[in-house]
Amino acid sequence: MVSYMTGSVARSSYRERNSTADRALDILLLYTDERLALSGAEIARQLGVARSTAYRYLQSLLAAGLVEEGPAGFRIGPRVFDLARLARRGLGLDTAARPVMRRLCDDLHETVLLTRRSGSVVVCLDRVGKAGPVPLSYERGHIFPINAGAAAMVLLAWEDQDDIRSVLSEQPLTKLTSRTLTDPDELMTRLRRIRTRGVAVASGELDEGIVGVAAPVFGRDGEVRAGVSVAVPVSRLTAARASEMEKGVRTAAAEIAKRLAAPAS
Repeated sequence: MVSYMTGSVARSSYRERNSTADRALDILLLYTDERLALSGAEIARQLGVARSTAYRYLQSLLAAGLVEEGPAGFRIGPRVFDLARLARRGLGLDTAARPVMRRLCDDLHETVLLTRRSGSVVVCLDRVGKAGPVPLSYERGHIFPINAGAAAMVLLAWEDQDDIRSVLSEQPLTKLTSRTLTDPDELMTRLRRIRTRGVAVASGELDEGIVGVAAPVFGRDGEVRAGVSVAVPVSRLTAARASEMEKGVRTAAAEIAKRLAAPAS
Protein backbone atom coordinates (compact mmCIF):
# COMPACT_ATOMS: atom_id res chain seq x y z
CA MET A 1 0.00 0.00 0.00
CA VAL A 2 1.28 3.45 -0.85
CA SER A 3 2.03 5.91 1.92
CA TYR A 4 0.48 9.34 1.57
CA MET A 5 2.09 11.36 4.34
CA THR A 6 5.51 12.75 3.53
CA GLY A 7 7.10 11.36 6.68
CA SER A 8 8.91 14.61 7.44
CA VAL A 9 7.71 18.11 8.11
CA ALA A 10 9.16 21.17 6.43
CA ARG A 11 12.11 22.40 8.48
CA SER A 12 11.01 26.02 8.26
CA SER A 13 7.84 25.19 10.20
CA TYR A 14 9.88 23.98 13.18
CA ARG A 15 11.34 27.43 13.77
CA GLU A 16 7.81 28.65 14.39
CA ARG A 17 6.58 25.70 16.40
CA ASN A 18 8.64 24.95 19.48
CA SER A 19 6.27 23.69 22.15
CA THR A 20 6.34 20.11 23.34
CA ALA A 21 2.73 19.71 22.18
CA ASP A 22 3.61 20.88 18.66
CA ARG A 23 6.56 18.52 18.42
CA ALA A 24 4.55 15.63 19.83
CA LEU A 25 1.98 16.14 17.08
CA ASP A 26 4.77 16.28 14.51
CA ILE A 27 5.96 12.88 15.72
CA LEU A 28 2.50 11.36 15.27
CA LEU A 29 2.38 12.70 11.70
CA LEU A 30 5.61 10.85 10.85
CA TYR A 31 3.81 7.50 10.87
CA THR A 32 2.73 6.03 7.55
CA ASP A 33 1.77 2.65 6.10
CA GLU A 34 5.46 2.04 5.40
CA ARG A 35 6.54 3.46 8.77
CA LEU A 36 4.51 1.67 11.41
CA ALA A 37 7.38 1.82 13.90
CA LEU A 38 10.12 4.44 14.30
CA SER A 39 13.29 4.45 16.36
CA GLY A 40 14.17 7.36 18.61
CA ALA A 41 17.12 8.16 16.39
CA GLU A 42 14.97 8.26 13.27
CA ILE A 43 12.42 10.52 14.94
CA ALA A 44 15.19 12.87 16.05
CA ARG A 45 16.58 12.98 12.53
CA GLN A 46 13.18 13.69 10.96
CA LEU A 47 12.48 16.49 13.42
CA GLY A 48 16.02 17.89 13.18
CA VAL A 49 16.57 17.78 16.95
CA ALA A 50 18.94 16.04 19.34
CA ARG A 51 18.06 12.48 20.29
CA SER A 52 17.63 13.47 23.93
CA THR A 53 15.12 16.14 22.88
CA ALA A 54 13.19 13.66 20.76
CA TYR A 55 12.99 11.26 23.69
CA ARG A 56 11.57 14.04 25.86
CA TYR A 57 8.76 14.53 23.36
CA LEU A 58 8.24 10.79 23.16
CA GLN A 59 7.85 10.58 26.93
CA SER A 60 4.83 12.88 26.71
CA LEU A 61 3.26 10.66 24.04
CA LEU A 62 4.05 7.48 25.97
CA ALA A 63 2.46 8.86 29.13
CA ALA A 64 -0.71 9.70 27.21
CA GLY A 65 -0.87 6.30 25.51
CA LEU A 66 -0.55 7.92 22.08
CA VAL A 67 2.55 5.87 21.28
CA GLU A 68 3.93 2.68 22.74
CA GLU A 69 7.38 1.14 22.59
CA GLY A 70 7.95 -2.26 21.02
CA PRO A 71 10.85 -4.38 19.70
CA ALA A 72 10.88 -2.50 16.38
CA GLY A 73 10.69 0.96 17.95
CA PHE A 74 7.91 3.37 18.84
CA ARG A 75 4.50 2.76 17.26
CA ILE A 76 1.04 4.34 17.41
CA GLY A 77 -0.62 3.63 20.75
CA PRO A 78 -4.14 2.39 21.49
CA ARG A 79 -5.32 5.77 22.74
CA VAL A 80 -5.21 7.10 19.17
CA PHE A 81 -7.88 4.61 18.12
CA ASP A 82 -10.07 5.61 21.06
CA LEU A 83 -9.75 9.25 20.02
CA ALA A 84 -10.64 8.40 16.42
CA ARG A 85 -13.77 6.60 17.61
CA LEU A 86 -14.76 9.52 19.82
CA ALA A 87 -14.10 11.99 17.02
CA ARG A 88 -16.53 10.16 14.73
CA ARG A 89 -19.16 10.04 17.46
CA GLY A 90 -18.60 13.67 18.41
CA LEU A 91 -19.15 14.76 14.84
CA GLY A 92 -22.42 12.87 14.73
CA LEU A 93 -21.25 11.35 11.49
CA ASP A 94 -20.82 7.83 12.79
CA THR A 95 -24.45 7.42 13.76
CA ALA A 96 -25.85 9.41 10.86
CA ALA A 97 -23.78 7.93 8.05
CA ARG A 98 -23.33 4.24 8.82
CA PRO A 99 -26.83 2.96 7.94
CA VAL A 100 -26.92 5.10 4.81
CA MET A 101 -23.53 3.81 3.73
CA ARG A 102 -24.61 0.21 4.29
CA ARG A 103 -27.70 0.71 2.17
CA LEU A 104 -25.70 2.32 -0.62
CA CYS A 105 -23.18 -0.52 -0.49
CA ASP A 106 -26.00 -3.08 -0.71
CA ASP A 107 -27.55 -1.25 -3.66
CA LEU A 108 -24.34 -0.85 -5.68
CA HIS A 109 -22.28 -3.78 -4.35
CA GLU A 110 -19.27 -1.47 -4.23
CA THR A 111 -17.10 0.04 -1.51
CA VAL A 112 -18.52 3.16 0.14
CA LEU A 113 -16.33 5.69 1.95
CA LEU A 114 -16.90 8.52 4.38
CA THR A 115 -14.18 11.17 4.47
CA ARG A 116 -13.54 14.47 6.23
CA ARG A 117 -10.97 17.21 5.73
CA SER A 118 -8.54 18.11 8.49
CA GLY A 119 -6.46 21.06 7.36
CA SER A 120 -4.50 20.02 4.29
CA VAL A 121 -5.17 16.29 4.61
CA VAL A 122 -8.15 13.97 4.26
CA VAL A 123 -9.14 11.45 6.92
CA CYS A 124 -11.08 8.32 6.11
CA LEU A 125 -13.73 8.14 8.83
CA ASP A 126 -15.42 4.95 7.70
CA ARG A 127 -15.48 2.32 4.99
CA VAL A 128 -18.22 -0.16 4.15
CA GLY A 129 -17.76 -3.02 1.71
CA LYS A 130 -15.54 -6.01 1.13
CA ALA A 131 -12.13 -5.84 -0.52
CA GLY A 132 -12.41 -6.01 -4.29
CA PRO A 133 -10.12 -7.35 -7.02
CA VAL A 134 -8.21 -4.05 -7.17
CA PRO A 135 -6.53 -2.88 -3.90
CA LEU A 136 -8.07 0.24 -2.42
CA SER A 137 -5.91 2.45 -0.20
CA TYR A 138 -8.70 3.98 1.84
CA GLU A 139 -9.06 2.37 5.25
CA ARG A 140 -10.70 3.72 8.38
CA GLY A 141 -8.37 6.17 10.13
CA HIS A 142 -5.95 6.54 7.23
CA ILE A 143 -4.75 9.98 6.17
CA PHE A 144 -4.44 11.07 2.54
CA PRO A 145 -3.41 14.18 0.59
CA ILE A 146 -6.03 16.76 -0.31
CA ASN A 147 -5.21 16.81 -4.03
CA ALA A 148 -5.95 13.24 -5.10
CA GLY A 149 -9.22 11.43 -5.65
CA ALA A 150 -12.91 12.25 -5.63
CA ALA A 151 -13.20 11.62 -1.89
CA ALA A 152 -10.66 14.40 -1.31
CA MET A 153 -11.69 16.86 -4.02
CA VAL A 154 -15.30 17.01 -2.88
CA LEU A 155 -14.21 18.22 0.56
CA LEU A 156 -12.40 21.24 -0.82
CA ALA A 157 -14.58 22.38 -3.71
CA TRP A 158 -17.12 24.32 -1.60
CA GLU A 159 -14.55 26.17 0.51
CA ASP A 160 -13.76 29.86 0.13
CA GLN A 161 -11.50 30.45 -2.87
CA ASP A 162 -8.78 32.12 -0.78
CA ASP A 163 -8.87 29.25 1.70
CA ILE A 164 -8.56 26.73 -1.12
CA ARG A 165 -5.56 28.58 -2.54
CA SER A 166 -3.96 28.67 0.90
CA VAL A 167 -4.42 24.94 1.46
CA LEU A 168 -3.07 24.03 -1.98
CA SER A 169 -0.06 26.31 -1.57
CA GLU A 170 0.76 25.32 1.99
CA GLN A 171 3.24 22.64 0.96
CA PRO A 172 4.29 20.73 -2.16
CA LEU A 173 1.44 18.53 -3.33
CA THR A 174 1.98 14.79 -3.60
CA LYS A 175 1.87 13.12 -7.02
CA LEU A 176 0.68 9.59 -6.40
CA THR A 177 -0.01 8.44 -9.95
CA SER A 178 0.39 9.86 -13.43
CA ARG A 179 -3.18 11.21 -13.15
CA THR A 180 -2.68 13.12 -9.89
CA LEU A 181 -2.84 16.90 -10.30
CA THR A 182 -0.26 18.89 -8.34
CA ASP A 183 -0.55 22.33 -9.95
CA PRO A 184 -2.68 24.63 -7.72
CA ASP A 185 -4.08 26.54 -10.72
CA GLU A 186 -5.23 23.35 -12.44
CA LEU A 187 -6.74 22.13 -9.18
CA MET A 188 -8.58 25.42 -8.64
CA THR A 189 -10.12 25.11 -12.11
CA ARG A 190 -11.10 21.52 -11.45
CA LEU A 191 -12.65 22.38 -8.07
CA ARG A 192 -14.82 25.05 -9.67
CA ARG A 193 -16.11 22.46 -12.14
CA ILE A 194 -16.85 20.04 -9.31
CA ARG A 195 -18.80 22.70 -7.47
CA THR A 196 -20.85 23.45 -10.57
CA ARG A 197 -21.57 19.77 -11.21
CA GLY A 198 -22.29 18.96 -7.57
CA VAL A 199 -20.18 15.80 -7.45
CA ALA A 200 -16.53 14.85 -7.94
CA VAL A 201 -15.40 12.08 -10.28
CA ALA A 202 -11.81 10.86 -10.38
CA SER A 203 -10.04 8.00 -12.11
CA GLY A 204 -6.72 6.51 -11.02
CA GLU A 205 -5.56 9.56 -9.05
CA LEU A 206 -5.04 7.74 -5.77
CA ASP A 207 -5.12 4.10 -6.79
CA GLU A 208 -4.48 2.91 -10.33
CA GLY A 209 -7.52 1.20 -11.80
CA ILE A 210 -10.02 2.75 -9.36
CA VAL A 211 -12.73 5.28 -10.22
CA GLY A 212 -14.33 7.29 -7.43
CA VAL A 213 -17.54 9.32 -7.37
CA ALA A 214 -18.17 11.57 -4.34
CA ALA A 215 -20.79 14.01 -3.09
CA PRO A 216 -20.55 16.57 -0.25
CA VAL A 217 -22.44 16.22 3.02
CA PHE A 218 -23.55 19.66 4.16
CA GLY A 219 -24.19 20.75 7.72
CA ARG A 220 -26.92 23.08 8.89
CA ASP A 221 -24.56 26.03 8.41
CA GLY A 222 -24.04 25.20 4.74
CA GLU A 223 -20.46 24.06 5.33
CA VAL A 224 -19.24 20.71 4.00
CA ARG A 225 -19.06 18.35 6.97
CA ALA A 226 -17.91 15.27 5.10
CA GLY A 227 -17.89 13.49 1.78
CA VAL A 228 -19.54 10.21 0.84
CA SER A 229 -18.09 8.33 -2.10
CA VAL A 230 -18.19 5.07 -4.01
CA ALA A 231 -15.06 3.40 -5.37
CA VAL A 232 -15.26 0.95 -8.26
CA PRO A 233 -12.65 -0.84 -10.40
CA VAL A 234 -12.50 0.79 -13.82
CA SER A 235 -13.01 -2.63 -15.41
CA ARG A 236 -16.58 -2.66 -14.02
CA LEU A 237 -17.45 0.89 -15.00
CA THR A 238 -19.97 1.62 -17.73
CA ALA A 239 -21.84 4.82 -18.55
CA ALA A 240 -24.95 3.41 -16.92
CA ARG A 241 -22.95 2.35 -13.85
CA ALA A 242 -21.36 5.79 -13.55
CA SER A 243 -24.78 7.42 -13.65
CA GLU A 244 -26.06 5.03 -11.01
CA MET A 245 -23.07 5.81 -8.76
CA GLU A 246 -23.54 9.56 -9.14
CA LYS A 247 -27.24 9.33 -8.27
CA GLY A 248 -26.41 7.05 -5.35
CA VAL A 249 -23.87 9.35 -3.70
CA ARG A 250 -26.08 12.41 -4.20
CA THR A 251 -28.97 10.67 -2.49
CA ALA A 252 -26.78 9.27 0.28
CA ALA A 253 -25.14 12.64 0.99
CA ALA A 254 -28.53 14.34 1.21
CA GLU A 255 -29.86 11.67 3.55
CA ILE A 256 -26.80 11.87 5.84
CA ALA A 257 -27.16 15.65 5.94
CA LYS A 258 -30.82 15.27 6.87
CA ARG A 259 -29.96 12.83 9.64
CA LEU A 260 -27.27 15.19 10.98
CA ALA A 261 -29.75 18.06 11.07
CA ALA A 262 -32.45 16.05 12.85
CA PRO A 263 -32.86 16.88 16.58
CA ALA A 264 -31.48 14.27 18.94
CA SER A 265 -34.12 11.87 20.16
